[in-house]
Amino acid sequence: MSFEPVITFGTTAAVALIGWGVSHALDTHPFDLPHQTAVSELVVLGSGSFEHPQAGEFLKGNHPVAAPIVQQTMKAPLEIMKYQVSISEYGRCVAEGACKPADSRKSGSNIPVTGVSHIDAEVYATWLSACTGQAWRLPTDVEWAYAASEKFRGDIEGEGDPNNPARRWLTRYRLETALGRKPDPEPRAQGSFGTNSKGVADIAGNVWEWTSTCYSHAIIAIDGKRIESSIDNCGVHVVEGFHRTYMSNFIRDGKSGGCAVGTPPDNLGFRLVRDRPSPVQAALRRLGFS
Repeated sequence: MSFEPVITFGTTAAVALIGWGVSHALDTHPFDLPHQTAVSELVVLGSGSFEHPQAGEFLKGNHPVAAPIVQQTMKAPLEIMKYQVSISEYGRCVAEGACKPADSRKSGSNIPVTGVSHIDAEVYATWLSACTGQAWRLPTDVEWAYAASEKFRGDIEGEGDPNNPARRWLTRYRLETALGRKPDPEPRAQGSFGTNSKGVADIAGNVWEWTSTCYSHAIIAIDGKRIESSIDNCGVHVVEGFHRTYMSNFIRDGKSGGCAVGTPPDNLGFRLVRDRPSPVQAALRRLGFS
């Protein structure tokens, strides 16, 4: 007895169902799904190219040098939260037992959550993804810079003495002071620092934001045209804000330690990006498959 007709029918039926799902998904917005968990307002950024100073520490001839500037291209639309994750949004994750309570000093529905580590931010992204059936994650350093647009500022660079870390830090501190930054420890309501040219709010305010980019230590060739070697340390991640810096994953208070460059961040928080599913993924979700 042959079972081939049954197998063929089953395969054909599955393909037909997926085909119907893809067609249905293309006729409607791929994220028109019922959610029990409310999510932040998003800003959708179109594709584009920009020059970006790479993140990390770069040495040439055993001396620190400025980060190489490379041309970055964003090919797909980027969906990023307009505001940083709020205390109330993070609190729902805490209430469900998935997240650890933040070390926030304030309360309020529209205050950015602060006092959170890179580990906390990753846990929240995993929880939100499970609750919504969507793919949420921290932005990369490049994605954050693209969203920050004219408000992006890379590492605070300074000549200093390559053999004297303390003098280098002092040079960076003086440069940062010259930029007009003053301590501003109290988190403010969402929107207090305005929006940039791309409609993203509170960029470079007093809440620095975790990214998914690991700290990198690279050696640049003597000719300055290529990187000879590079080592990533994913126990430390890039933090973006008034300027770029680097913090250990477990740090919740930027002033308590880590690998901060220049003066430490006033607060540590985060915002997430949402990955768009492919038409097939959207169709499978509509059919009840995750």
